[in-house]
Amino acid sequence: MVPDMAQSFGDDIQLVEVTTDELVRGLPRKQVWVAAATCEQATTLVLAQVPEGWTAALSDAGLEPDEAALLKMQPGEVRELKG
Repeated sequence: MVPDMAQSFGDDIQLVEVTTDELVRGLPRKQVWVAAATCEQATTLVLAQVPEGWTAALSDAGLEPDEAALLKMQPGEVRELKG
């Protein structure tokens, strides 16, 4: 039996910190993205959505379960958090 998409991506929401190649006062601009995926998959999914040359790393911060539920993300979905 082939696992469904939800099983392959897990049911967690990961925070991913993205460093752009755009400078603000001489420093790279940072973005925070969320990925509905396992820790191992999250950075790869985010990097597939941002311009080449940008970097991504899992954040040390996490989301509370109720915060993650409010995002209503589908397995494998990624999006930038706008603040």
